[in-house]
Amino acid sequence: MFGKLSWEDIPFHEPIIVITYIFIFLISISIISGITYFKKWKYLWDNWFTTVDHKKIAVMYIILSFIMLFRGFVDAIMMRIQQYLASLEHPSGFLPSYHYDQIFTAHGVIMIFFVAMPLIIGLMNFVVPLQIGARDLAFPFLNNLSFWITVSAVILINLSLGIGEFAKTGWLAYPPLSEMQFSPGVGVDYWIWCLQIAGLGTTLTAINFLVTILKMRAPGMTMFRMPVFTWTVLCSNLLIIASFPVLTVTLTLLTLDRYLGFHFFTNELGGNMMMYINLIWIWGHPEVYILVLPAFGIFSEIVSTFSRKSLFGYISLVWATLVITILSFIVWLHHFFTMGAGANVNAFFGITTMIIAVPTGVKIFNWLFTMYRGRIYFHSCMLWTIGFLITFSIGGMAGVLLSLPPADFVLHNSLFLVAHFHNVIIGGVVFGCFAGITYWFPKVFGFILNEFWGKVSFFFWIIGFLFAFIPLYFLGFMGMTRRLSQNIDFNFHFLLSIACIGVFLIFLGVISQIIQFIVSILQRKKNLDTTGDPWNGRTLEWSISSPAQDYNFAVIPKVFSRDIFWKMKENKSFIRNNFKNLYKYEDLYIPQNNIYGVIISFFLLILGFSAVWHIWWLFFFSIINVIFIFIYKSFFKDKKKRIKKKIIKKLENNYYKNLNK
Repeated sequence: MFGKLSWEDIPFHEPIIVITYIFIFLISISIISGITYFKKWKYLWDNWFTTVDHKKIAVMYIILSFIMLFRGFVDAIMMRIQQYLASLEHPSGFLPSYHYDQIFTAHGVIMIFFVAMPLIIGLMNFVVPLQIGARDLAFPFLNNLSFWITVSAVILINLSLGIGEFAKTGWLAYPPLSEMQFSPGVGVDYWIWCLQIAGLGTTLTAINFLVTILKMRAPGMTMFRMPVFTWTVLCSNLLIIASFPVLTVTLTLLTLDRYLGFHFFTNELGGNMMMYINLIWIWGHPEVYILVLPAFGIFSEIVSTFSRKSLFGYISLVWATLVITILSFIVWLHHFFTMGAGANVNAFFGITTMIIAVPTGVKIFNWLFTMYRGRIYFHSCMLWTIGFLITFSIGGMAGVLLSLPPADFVLHNSLFLVAHFHNVIIGGVVFGCFAGITYWFPKVFGFILNEFWGKVSFFFWIIGFLFAFIPLYFLGFMGMTRRLSQNIDFNFHFLLSIACIGVFLIFLGVISQIIQFIVSILQRKKNLDTTGDPWNGRTLEWSISSPAQDYNFAVIPKVFSRDIFWKMKENKSFIRNNFKNLYKYEDLYIPQNNIYGVIISFFLLILGFSAVWHIWWLFFFSIINVIFIFIYKSFFKDKKKRIKKKIIKKLENNYYKNLNK
């Protein structure tokens, strides 16, 4: 009845896992008790869980990503301590090799799929409709569904911690290690279904954003009047739509290998494991740009705002983004130059890898020239941006070095590559998201984050980051390979010690961020944003009140230039001439909350769990329920809340009063 699941699959004999689950259980009980005591369940259900408001969904995405950041960061600390001990006088460290391999795999999967992606999608969700003058995304229900699908994948990957095991294959699960012969347990199955479910949610999100940006821009907002962040989101979602189906097909083929005895990626019966590696990286390399392009857009907004200048080279920035989008699909093979494809193939992908560095360099010079002779204000947002320019440039130059096949042959499986990857992802994506959260926080909640603790957090992060990853470049040159956890050469100990110190400095940065949020909430009355424009932002989202109302724009604005809000502030006659129809009364329609996203995602979670453990009756029961709910939802007419514009006249008066200030 329960397939392969039995009591023996719960690791009671693992003290670290048992302690972790007790800790999680106590925290969960405390949160549930608190919500029950304060009678907030109805509030959460009505205002958050079932909402289709893109702004609230954005907040939930970011909260989810911070929860998983904690989980993934704990894994990173455990790995660093293990390598520190294994290179000293404890050759086995404190983690058995099979447990370390699970942590190693989970860390990569969590940080990419459940930290970086939700952070980016959360910021997209909040900002894009406001920047293009839309009241919501094109498909509000689909937005809610996409979020809860991601939540179901998050729950599934965390269930693997205490029920069964997770994959011990590395975060991309290369065959033959991920085939049944070498991984007969359920770890790889957890990995497959987590990624399949999360990939479904991401693909639906991309469709939603693509339609929104192409079809719902405000009158007058041509493509080359869109803010740079919106441009980068457009390109990022084009990449998702083009690449994530490849991931879906690849995982499906691996599933057929494991479940039905096919041989797509095995050495026997005509299979080819290198085909898997080609397919996974045809998705995997665009994934890097799916994450980093929106971060580039965030930095573009921040540099312009805090340099008090229009962005230098807007057109070149847009074209550089488009060129990166195209080139990202013809560089995938540089991830495995060592496969033996031949000199001609390696030369082609080496050259394309060098070429893709050119538009990235164009962007960096655009940002530098925007700052040149600008009236720079060193807000914490700007500090994150400067930190990005330093760390990302280091990682980019390391990437150009690795684009040379002879150099890659030497460094491919070393810690040099690990340092390069983290320079790009942390220095680019994570720093970008932290900068974006700080920048748009007053637009979300109506008050400003505490600057002192924001700067303390930045300096802990940047110093800790350099301590944690610069030594890995040297270790790579010394010959230390990736994934080592036992009996590490003592010659590597000193640099591993520095890297371990760096991780704890980053931990202090995370603690500082938590303090920053707590202090900001306690002092929010002192930092209220009543003007809607604390940074003198240039784009349209700063033209409305903070926090933004449910319907975003009482009247859809008309756009006459790129820096529309900047011109509105500078020229009051511009407002009078172009907003004569501001007080025309009209009805606003807002979609009401929808429970189907939560229900569908619940059954997808059951579907994934039952597939992992081969509980086939539950698997097909879940499929039937998902199909039935989709059909029912398709024929059910969503109710929309009708709001008379008279209700918001006071808001408009306040907005223009503050604008004239």
